[in-house]
Amino acid sequence: MAEQNNDPLIRQLREQISDADRTIVEAVNVRLKLVSRLKDYKESRGMSFVDPEREEWMLNYLTRANRGPLSAQGLQEIFSEILDLTKREVGRGEAEG
Repeated sequence: MAEQNNDPLIRQLREQISDADRTIVEAVNVRLKLVSRLKDYKESRGMSFVDPEREEWMLNYLTRANRGPLSAQGLQEIFSEILDLTKREVGRGEAEG
């Protein structure tokens, strides 16, 4: 293990991976804030928060935009989890508020 920690390429790649991971977390947090605002707006006008047609459109859009190496199935799995997480987190904010 010590040998790996001293390898400059391994350190560099790990730093880049950590940077990418932080970017993912930041993007998810931005998404949560935006979805929370959208939910409040829609509910104030008597609209349903969840829109399955929009979710399907987004998945199709992201599948077309994806240039890999993430597979279409991998994209669908990640996006499905992000949608589920978003609904839980936005709903939890309601319960805490």
